[in-house]
Amino acid sequence: MLDRLDIQILDALQRDATLSAAALGAQVGLSSTPCWKRVKRLEDDGLIERRVAIVNRQAVGLPVTVFVSIRAGQHDEKWLVRFAAVVSALPEVQEFHRMSGDVDYLLKVAASSIEGYDLFYKKLIGLADMAGVSSAFSMEQIKSTTALPLL
Repeated sequence: MLDRLDIQILDALQRDATLSAAALGAQVGLSSTPCWKRVKRLEDDGLIERRVAIVNRQAVGLPVTVFVSIRAGQHDEKWLVRFAAVVSALPEVQEFHRMSGDVDYLLKVAASSIEGYDLFYKKLIGLADMAGVSSAFSMEQIKSTTALPLL
């Protein structure tokens, strides 16, 4: 069970995972050692999965975001396992969701350009039998966050 301090620690780390135990402790009202022990417990319990740097897409030449809707070509277990494995291995795929409704899968893809996405698309359609693939290009990112609303 999470208490108020655990939630404050998680909230602070979502905003800045580089905080030292001392700086984090100062934010939540703990000294370094008890704060570090809580962070370690949160990691051990799987509440903190990993700590990452969020890279500026524009600065590294991947300014295009494409949402790809896929209708499965088959619905048997063998196809689903193989499809999940090959799509998960594509580095351009940032998110991969199995959906309800008319679309079976939704991908969020990072690309260098429309031409760069077309190369990805050609690779994707060669990987598995799909009944349909539809792409929507993001015109503007209005909000993007990795932080969950804990408080």
